[in-house]
Amino acid sequence: MANFLKLKQFLTLVLILLALAAKSSKSTPSPSSTTRVKGIYWIENPLFPPSSIDTSLFTHIFYAFVSPNKFTYKLEEEEEDSTTVATSLTTFTNTFKTKTPPIPTLLSIGGATSNSTLFAFIASDPTARATFINSTIQVARTFGFDGIDFDWEFPTTTKEMNDLGELLFQWRRAISDEATSTSRPPLLLTAAVYFAVNFFLSGERRMYPVDSINKNLDWVNVMSYDLLGSGSNVTGAPSGMFDSKSNVSVVSGLFSWIRGGVAPEKIVMGMPLYGKSWKLQDPNVHGIGAPNVGPGPGVDGGMAYFQVVDFNKQMGAKVVYDKETGSVYSYSGSTWIGYDDPFTVSVKVGFAQALKLGGYFFWAAGYDTSDWKVSTQASKAWRPE
Repeated sequence: MANFLKLKQFLTLVLILLALAAKSSKSTPSPSSTTRVKGIYWIENPLFPPSSIDTSLFTHIFYAFVSPNKFTYKLEEEEEDSTTVATSLTTFTNTFKTKTPPIPTLLSIGGATSNSTLFAFIASDPTARATFINSTIQVARTFGFDGIDFDWEFPTTTKEMNDLGELLFQWRRAISDEATSTSRPPLLLTAAVYFAVNFFLSGERRMYPVDSINKNLDWVNVMSYDLLGSGSNVTGAPSGMFDSKSNVSVVSGLFSWIRGGVAPEKIVMGMPLYGKSWKLQDPNVHGIGAPNVGPGPGVDGGMAYFQVVDFNKQMGAKVVYDKETGSVYSYSGSTWIGYDDPFTVSVKVGFAQALKLGGYFFWAAGYDTSDWKVSTQASKAWRPE
């Protein structure tokens, strides 16, 4: 009975939040197109080839990642010794061209382990910038991609944000020119961005170039996850919808993008197909904010959703829906895991649609269960318009 009451409270709070979101979005006109993004990133994995993706659940699939050469500023795939990557790119795009209908693919550049300093230089230097842009278009066309995605993690100063705005402007212009000269549809241009429109947790306070984003990008993939990392000394929701003690939450981040001036239809909400685990300091203290002594199972505490499901089943873990954060967690013994499941994802998708956002995406393919439980529920939760 206690668990039922907690779940009922959780649902009540979520319904209130969705009502507020719907009210706040009434003044925002619906985009002219009813096409919405249901995206997913795929990373090279011999155990999970592109053909393993259930394309009925997605509208766009991102290849992650490629990077520019630090000396030539061209993508490595233009170099002579990049045969392996070239084969991977070809296999990737060919896999989705043969689907009915074909699934659009985007080439994602950068990622968390990319060279942020290199991106800063490319964005600031006209010659390097032009070389880089032309290379991205060339590689995307050569391998049959439908678009380009830029994942710079992250610009660190106001100047770098301004340079990013100029890069996006020049990129869009080059894409438009190429499409005109070749009589082909223009490539899509998107970017993966921080959970909030501005950076307020560390470093120089800076804000994304909203005007350039609205004018030059088809949409931004807002990384509404990794809000709490394995280095935290307390447990918490890695992708919690809200946080009563701070503005580090999915809701706060998305609202910041809208308040910052980005058109809601250009905002695509990110969701993780993984959880974060910790080892509890005291197994008897196991709520949100419980002290821990370091990461639990997984790579630095990271666990794919299917691994979380297996852990819960094998260990008979206690599963708790937390109404304060709009998240779910489980624990058994000293192991504590925060994650999203089909229910919490349904709530997030409903919230995104109430805000008239452009859609959602997942990180990453291969992390869901074999029958795509989370991804299937997300797709069902996005109501036809």
